[in-house]
Amino acid sequence: MAAAAAAAGDAHLDQLRALMAAHSPPLHALVVPSEDAHQSEYVSERDKRRQFISGFTGSAGLALITMKEALLWTDGRYFLQAEQQLSDCWKLMHMGEDPQVEVWIADNLSNEAVIGINPWCISVDTAQRYEHAFSKKHQTLFQLSSDLVDEIWKDRPPVNPLPVFVHPIEYAGRSVSEKLKELRDKLLHENARGIIIAALDEVAWLYNIRGNDVRYSPVVHSYSIVTLHSAFFYVDKRKVSIEVQNYMTQNGIDIRDYNMVQSDVSLLASGQLKGSAVTNGSSHGENDMNENTKVWIDSNSCCLALYSKLNEDQVLMLQSPIALPKAVKNPVELDGLRKAHIRDGAAVVQYLAWLDNQMQENYGASGYFSEAKGSQKKEHTEVKLTEVSVSDKLEGFRAAKEHFKGLSFPTISSVGPNAAVIHYSPEESSCAELDADKIYLCDSGAQYLDGTTDITRTVHFGKPSEHEKSCYTAVLKGHIALDTAVFPNGTTGHALDILARTPLWRSGLDYRHGTGHGIGSYLNVHEGPHLISFRPSARNVPLQASMTVTDEPGYYEDGSFGIRLENVLIIKEANTKFNFGDKGYLTFEHITWTPYQTKMINTALLTPAEIEWVNLYHSDCRNILQPYLNEQEKEWLRKATEPIAVSC
Repeated sequence: MAAAAAAAGDAHLDQLRALMAAHSPPLHALVVPSEDAHQSEYVSERDKRRQFISGFTGSAGLALITMKEALLWTDGRYFLQAEQQLSDCWKLMHMGEDPQVEVWIADNLSNEAVIGINPWCISVDTAQRYEHAFSKKHQTLFQLSSDLVDEIWKDRPPVNPLPVFVHPIEYAGRSVSEKLKELRDKLLHENARGIIIAALDEVAWLYNIRGNDVRYSPVVHSYSIVTLHSAFFYVDKRKVSIEVQNYMTQNGIDIRDYNMVQSDVSLLASGQLKGSAVTNGSSHGENDMNENTKVWIDSNSCCLALYSKLNEDQVLMLQSPIALPKAVKNPVELDGLRKAHIRDGAAVVQYLAWLDNQMQENYGASGYFSEAKGSQKKEHTEVKLTEVSVSDKLEGFRAAKEHFKGLSFPTISSVGPNAAVIHYSPEESSCAELDADKIYLCDSGAQYLDGTTDITRTVHFGKPSEHEKSCYTAVLKGHIALDTAVFPNGTTGHALDILARTPLWRSGLDYRHGTGHGIGSYLNVHEGPHLISFRPSARNVPLQASMTVTDEPGYYEDGSFGIRLENVLIIKEANTKFNFGDKGYLTFEHITWTPYQTKMINTALLTPAEIEWVNLYHSDCRNILQPYLNEQEKEWLRKATEPIAVSC
């Protein structure tokens, strides 16, 4: 199977190179990004061009095809996965270790080389970075009129016009008119006549709509243009019901065909874009268009194709004014997130209790609580537990919960060596069977109408080694250190990242991913603009009260095991004794509720304060989740949350 896939991939490269050679002008290289026309992290099946051409299925990466080489760049989450999935035709480039793609091109391709790109699938920021690097050898970034990968992708999935639906105010918390007024005030402040909104979650948040165009993310393939007196929604009109049409009209939003966005950007640039809907959320008149000439774009989400329709001197290139209001949750969203995480925690506890029982019954495992030796698989077990079959069971527990709409990302259900693949994605045909003598890592989440969830727990149903325990405990200590942090307003996630790593560093251990990302309110599971990470971009946005962020340190031993622990946190004001500099101080509130496996903890490595934290967290888990469980599940939870004794 793998050999056949590799052969097909090699043939695709040959076809692509033939198109590159026949192109006018001939292309010396072709860049194939992971992103779609909205610079999305997660894309629809028909937009997975990089996956199609390379065979690598991770969410982050970039392919470069020259006439002689094929290279794939990806980050530390996917190094192991890419090594396993790429054929011998490909060379893996490690982001953060190897030269960036534009540096490699400038250093390795000839003077005046032509590098092809689909201008819809590259951001303005990335394109400008490439062009700067290429300039020293007079190389050209060439905007293709059609995507060459699409020309050879014969069975590319078709467009499926799934319906747009309104996200009710009882979950959104703020009206469209309120959001539009706030946005227009920002446009006026920056002397901008309008803004192009390309990020799918920003369009969904602004207009209080949701959809199903991207699996796991409830977004709609769409653009928005908002001016001082008009608002436009660019979408495949087959997705729009009479109800949604009326809703848009009531909110002063013109619905236009998805493909009209490029021509309307040209009209916006020349001051000729006019709306027909009744204006809502605007206190500005038509003549403001003449006084305000700037067009606002976010260079990280606006694509080169749309930017090319604007005059360079009229572009206001700033972070989207929607990014922060979306990230700073309103009280309704925060309440919904807390409730969603309680139901979700109950589902995960039900799952762990079920899995514990199954591992003992079918595999002779000592179980979640016992470290007794001698676990062995029964010879004639009727039930075979695999990474996929058990994750399907977890989805079933979630699906029974109120407001469930689907998963928030593909479940990372991973046993032993697979758990060391940070973003491992099990396939039914090739996934591993569960093993009582190996660590099991499960990173999962769900979409509920009132919130998005993301949780990771790592467990062992046999006897963990002392090394596994010490690694688990180091991860837990980092997890607690971040959870209990108190820090002044103005602090970024870059400054906090070290807290989660320090317990690992003391033993010479580390992990190749960020420590935390924002999370949406029934939106994308990864949400910016803030993050907690060692990456320089984590310095850009200070953390603020009412933002959400994950707390997920880990440790991964290639070929052996992986450990990660993850909760979702809400940033809140801290009640400190003093207030140095009148800055105000912040701390975290955890809203994820599922116990940690105490048999994986080497309690001798915990401080009394850390043991107290675990005991209090477990006490809260027990009290909060019990109403959602049956008697057997309650008993399992009671046992899982028994207090750890503090050593004298």
